Amino acid sequence: MAKMATSMVESGEDVFRKMFKFYKRRDPPPDLRGVVDFSSEPLADKVAPAHLEAAAVSDEEAARVGLRPVRDWRAFSLQGFPGFIFISNPFLRGSQPFWVRQCLKTYPQKPNVCNLDLHMSACDTQDIWAKSAPVLRSPSSGRNQPKTLLEKLHWVTLGYHYNWDTKTYSADNHTPFPADLHSLSARVASACGFPGFRSEAAILNYYRPDSSLGIHVDESELDHTRPLLSFSFGQSAIFLLGGTRRQDPPTAMLVHSGDVMVMSGQSRLLYHAVPRILPTPQGHAALLEDLRPASPQQAAAMLEPVSEEDWMACSVYIQKSRLNMTVRQVLGAGQSFPVAPPSSVTRTDKSEIGGYHDEDPGKRKRSDSDSANET
Repeated sequence: MAKMATSMVESGEDVFRKMFKFYKRRDPPPDLRGVVDFSSEPLADKVAPAHLEAAAVSDEEAARVGLRPVRDWRAFSLQGFPGFIFISNPFLRGSQPFWVRQCLKTYPQKPNVCNLDLHMSACDTQDIWAKSAPVLRSPSSGRNQPKTLLEKLHWVTLGYHYNWDTKTYSADNHTPFPADLHSLSARVASACGFPGFRSEAAILNYYRPDSSLGIHVDESELDHTRPLLSFSFGQSAIFLLGGTRRQDPPTAMLVHSGDVMVMSGQSRLLYHAVPRILPTPQGHAALLEDLRPASPQQAAAMLEPVSEEDWMACSVYIQKSRLNMTVRQVLGAGQSFPVAPPSSVTRTDKSEIGGYHDEDPGKRKRSDSDSANET
């Protein structure tokens, strides 16, 4: 990988785009030997332990949102990327299914916004879960079974709803932010040295096996001093983290179910992308499928259990999909949204929203260079 990156720099071409295509290609598949894997033995020359504020979050507070005690987290920093923190699955056994269910059953509900709203009526998208779960629990053996609405879901926005046309947030496009997701985000942010973090917006991305997320920078928030938090569940992915320029060669890393990434400080405004979804390793899959809490004490403190009926549908979906939640604080202390003039921008085609790539035949694909979605 290093030789390839060097040749790209010398050629003066867009290094990130080249690397994106390298990891996205199917035939031949890319060589993953140079990809950082924090769940195993990460490369010593690139990775170092990251400092966490263990006293900032009590064990009880962590358990309430399904997290292990902060002192037990495996957190890493990456050489050359100050402010970037990678936390390798800090979740308690039995807690990941709760967040998977929230992503599939609760967060797509109205008044939250999703990609299906762009071409379907409000009544058709009123309860995506109710229309999809029975089909997922009893999948047809035929290959031509139509996709459920959940399988057509690409993104959901929470809190301040991101405007994909203008790439902005606004005060008049807002719904209440989920309290449980704020609790999770605030605890992770506090442990990483950001007390008082306010979860004001989130973008949820739903990846199928042939999906990817194009090259982008998260810069629409008005306050860049607060971190961007990323939570991943389900299948694994290759994540590329670059520099402030497209000519800066990115570092490739594996993201598994339960992993958390924090982009702050100098890493807050770096280019990044997801070129490829990979099957999750067996050990990570077993943790995801485990509905049992680690102990009776944790069961009492943890989140609402997931019913077997709900998990039957979630499990079928997650076996081939990746879920990602990115949470951000939009406004700093004393900030407010600027008054914008009326926009004449028309809606974008649904297949182009957010730089989300789908390789279904016949669909328009958006260039990864034009993407502005979140990881």
